[in-house]
Amino acid sequence: MNSKTLIIFNSQTLFEILDEIKENLNLNIINANRDNFSNIKTSNFKSYQIISLSKCEIEGCMFIEDTPFKINKLLEKINIKFLSNQYLTQSKINIGKYSLDLNSRKINNESKSLDLTEKEAELIVFLKTNNKASLKELQKNVWKHSTGLETHTVETHIYRLRKKLSDKFNDNDFIKHDGDGYFIN
Repeated sequence: MNSKTLIIFNSQTLFEILDEIKENLNLNIINANRDNFSNIKTSNFKSYQIISLSKCEIEGCMFIEDTPFKINKLLEKINIKFLSNQYLTQSKINIGKYSLDLNSRKINNESKSLDLTEKEAELIVFLKTNNKASLKELQKNVWKHSTGLETHTVETHIYRLRKKLSDKFNDNDFIKHDGDGYFIN
């Protein structure tokens, strides 16, 4: 089964045209309307795009208003939209009650948002990926310092990041430390 699904909303003719050539598109194509959309929407698609030739009030729906159009131009728009969605999806990381957007380097919790430096974002991603990291591992992998270097860079950055998180989100337990290293709580 293809990993990308194109949902054609309220456009039977467009569905029929694309359905005829779907073997060449590397897409699943589904015909939707107001009656069956709620059932389709609850399906667990990895990647999907909704397209319509008429105004569409569905969030994220791609409205094609330049008709008539060449099919290759339409397919180009669809592929660009899939790539754009994939880029946005890959840039978001959920970390407990937070969401980290790597593109904007912002960490969000409900309605609050906090800007991060590049190193702060790298530190959070490294800790999330590795579950726990020693001071030496952080120096080597995040700051690219040699292991024999005596510095307090990591501790200073972690202290400042903890302070920012505490001030913004009132969270004093986001980054913890025990005898084995640092981790995200």
